[in-house]
Amino acid sequence: MGFSASTRQQTIMQLKQTQMDLLIIGGGITGAGVAIQAAASGIKTGLIEMQDFAEGTSSRSTKLVHGGIRYLKTFDVGVVSDTVKERAVVQGIAPHIPRPFPMLMPIYAEPEATYDMFSVKIAMDLYDRLAGVDGTQYANYTIDKKEVLQREPGLKSTNLVGGGVYLDFVNNDARLVIENIKEAAELGALVASRVAAIDVLHDDTGRAIGIKAKDTLTGEIFEIHAKVVINTTGPWVDKLRAVDDKLDHQPMLRPTKGVHLVIDAAKLSVPQPTYFDSGVHDGRMIFVVPREGKTYFGTTDTDFTGDYAHPTVTQADTDYLLAAINNRYPKANVTLADIEASWVGLRPLIAANGSSDYNGGGANAGKVSDASFDHLIQTVNDYEDLLATRTDVEQAISKLKTAHAEDTLKPSQVSRGSNLETEADGMVTLSGGKITDYRKMAAGALALIRQILSDQFGQEVKTIDSKKLQVSGGHFDPTNVEDTLKFYTRIAKDAGMSEADAADLANRFGSNTGRVVTYAEAGAATGLSLKETISLRYSVNEEMTMTPVDYLLRRTNAILFHAESVAQLKQPVIDEMARLLGWDTMTKANMTAELDQAIAESQLTALKEAVTQ
Repeated sequence: MGFSASTRQQTIMQLKQTQMDLLIIGGGITGAGVAIQAAASGIKTGLIEMQDFAEGTSSRSTKLVHGGIRYLKTFDVGVVSDTVKERAVVQGIAPHIPRPFPMLMPIYAEPEATYDMFSVKIAMDLYDRLAGVDGTQYANYTIDKKEVLQREPGLKSTNLVGGGVYLDFVNNDARLVIENIKEAAELGALVASRVAAIDVLHDDTGRAIGIKAKDTLTGEIFEIHAKVVINTTGPWVDKLRAVDDKLDHQPMLRPTKGVHLVIDAAKLSVPQPTYFDSGVHDGRMIFVVPREGKTYFGTTDTDFTGDYAHPTVTQADTDYLLAAINNRYPKANVTLADIEASWVGLRPLIAANGSSDYNGGGANAGKVSDASFDHLIQTVNDYEDLLATRTDVEQAISKLKTAHAEDTLKPSQVSRGSNLETEADGMVTLSGGKITDYRKMAAGALALIRQILSDQFGQEVKTIDSKKLQVSGGHFDPTNVEDTLKFYTRIAKDAGMSEADAADLANRFGSNTGRVVTYAEAGAATGLSLKETISLRYSVNEEMTMTPVDYLLRRTNAILFHAESVAQLKQPVIDEMARLLGWDTMTKANMTAELDQAIAESQLTALKEAVTQ
């Protein structure tokens, strides 16, 4: 089934003419998760996104399905339990996207360090129990200073005392969104990008019954009617609420900005994701992650009040991250000139949480009670003296109590750091959360939507097991990922590609690889490899890819992790898209200018030029 610029026009026509059961505003990971579950439940579902899918926060994360071990610095057991359990669910429903990649945490004897060697082992053991991986190949272990430096010789040795290694997962955030969106559309949802909600419609009683929308490509303004409207706009939640004249406009969110920088692995090579304190005692931790021959690192975590649609990387952001990376890798001497790409995004943090969910604040920000912690320490000491068993230690860990943390979620929360509310006019707002929690957040929202449809409209909706609802490209056994992807690699290789190109396609498209390969029949486009050609043709026809930036930044990560080849890819991609989409000369020129701007922003051209002037 097509999902493209041409089907978009048909979709908009249907959205105008049909009363939806549910209209979702926002096509990031939260809205995508609601859409797939609603469509699978038989709910007549519509979704609009004012930009490209995942163009905001959901393509600008650290690109991990992070287990949240940072929360164990305050023994926020509930947070980590939620996170690692949901991580396993996401791997099951999108098995071609998240991949296990153990994380190294170097431990430094420094003031205000998050962990020492004693506490990191306790934290990792608890983490493994919550994740269900203790006793498996992914179980944690500690290593001494010598082995840490054998793995990463460039790490600062001063005050280094050892390290911990524990399971984490790398992720492709934008691909996770588009695969949810595609599956929702396949299940019957009416989904359109570049359609903005500009007002909320109400009936005579003041109940929200739809929205006034604007097609940002044509300028057309039209109405979409629905029994239930849900706001899943991420950082824009308050901005949509602000156009609803039936609501008070007390802000729900406190957005913060996160920046990541990309350099070539030749400049700084790490064998595995690495996670450490910033070194300046500000409570932040820094990720350093290898990917596709590059190394990226981040993130900052600062309050943001600027243009939500266009956050930018500042000199202060780069100064902070370069100082952090050069402190921990003193021989790397990474400079602004070494940065090949960057990205910046906003986190939709709940204002009431009071501190950043990213660095361990949020729903559970309490510290361990003195009595509980003393009991744990005594039990560990007894174990070392052979006076207690491992079971005694595990029980002491599992019974840790925090002094101020929540024991249970508030009724308005469906995951830690999230918020689900029915507004005064009946519009539903789902805000906050993390990418790891998206499926659980959507399930909580669906339970509420089912109840509203039943109570107010007498409409009964079937329940589904969303833990088994696989996304597009993920329709295969999640316990046999490697062998399955080898099978899809052979399919692509048989179409005439190299082993490396075929593997890249299989890893990107999963069970859709066979469909992608059908686009090889017409041969390669001028200036493009066969792999790039069929990837592009599939994305344009079946992933609603409408601009070169959509393709080179979000459907692929070429702008981020293959900056050296973007210059060669740029014109052939534009030419082939112009052919496929029928662009005239002016449209083609506009698309070229938009792509040039995106590349320049990613490569921090303006900052680099300012330094050289």
